[in-house]
Amino acid sequence: MTTDRRIASLTPCAGRCSTVFGDSVCRGCRRFNHEVIRWNTYTPEQHSAVWHRLDAQLDQILVPLLPLADLRHVEGFVLSKRVRLRPDATRGRKLYHALKLCEKNRHFTDESGLGIHYKQVRPLWDEFERRILALATASYDLAFLRADGMSMHLLQSMDEED
Repeated sequence: MTTDRRIASLTPCAGRCSTVFGDSVCRGCRRFNHEVIRWNTYTPEQHSAVWHRLDAQLDQILVPLLPLADLRHVEGFVLSKRVRLRPDATRGRKLYHALKLCEKNRHFTDESGLGIHYKQVRPLWDEFERRILALATASYDLAFLRADGMSMHLLQSMDEED
């Protein structure tokens, strides 16, 4: 019998998947539905591409929403709560995990380093979720508009060759 206890690989999964209900973009992790379905078949490069897109969205939304956050303090707080981070986790990713912890346990707010009062957590979380889902959905729509445009261009090229 082996004593090898492997740590599961990190995924963006937030445990609130909405793609099973037909959403194109998961309301929990904000991955596209096909990324959720195929995640375990992706190469490390494909994983990184998804992580980078998601982290860029978190940076775009959370960094301006939490201007008083002390990143070193936030990072220490997140790690003290045993949240696993990728080595290349961005500022927005760290802020996200700290805010998520505080949303679940508002008494953590003072020790989080976010620079907010516990009464601000819920409204901030709600605004974050509204903005991040809108951005993720726009990203999805743009990706498929590009794909559709490329396929139309290819079809036109093939018609012109005939």
